[in-house]
Amino acid sequence: MDIMTLDRFPEIPALVEDGQTLAENALKKARTVCDYTQLFCLADDTGLEVDYLGGAPGVYSSRFAGPDATYDDNVEKLLQRLEGVPREQRTARFRCVVALVSPTVEQVVEGVCEGIIGEERRGQGGFGYDPVFFVPELGQTFAEMPLALKNEISHRGRALKKARVVLERWLASSRQ
Repeated sequence: MDIMTLDRFPEIPALVEDGQTLAENALKKARTVCDYTQLFCLADDTGLEVDYLGGAPGVYSSRFAGPDATYDDNVEKLLQRLEGVPREQRTARFRCVVALVSPTVEQVVEGVCEGIIGEERRGQGGFGYDPVFFVPELGQTFAEMPLALKNEISHRGRALKKARVVLERWLASSRQ
C-alpha cells in the first residue's frame, strides 16, 4: 500500500474548513479528496475545548484571535480570556477527529487528551497551544514533553490509533 500526501495532487482545490464541528471539517476534507482521486483518504480536524469558555475556541482554534492569527496571537487571547480564573476552572481538552473515507464507505473516530490551561507559557517544543496545555498526570505542558511522549498520549495520537484499527479492518474485509 502506498501512502500519498495531498502535495501529490496540486490540482485539488483549496480545502475550506467551514464546518460547525470538527467532524464536519474532517469529513469535508476527506470526501473532497476522495471524490477527486477515487482513493481512500484520511483527514483530520483538531480543536482545543476550554470548559470555562463553554468549549471555545473549539472548531475555531486556529483562528481564535482572528482569521490571520498566529499561534502566539491565539495563545495570548486564550491567556487573556482566562486571566484570574482559578486553576480548577481552567480544565480543557484537545480533541482530534479523523475521517476515513473511501469511494464506498466512511467512518469517523476521535481522540481526546484532557488537561488544564496554564497561566503562562512553558516549554520550547510543539506548536499552537502546546506551551499552555498542561497534562497534570505528567506534570508537563505538551511543549515540555519529548515528541515521542506527546505523540503517544496526544489527542491526535489517540485518534490515529483508532483510525489504524478501522483501516486494518477495512483492508482485511477487502481481501476476503
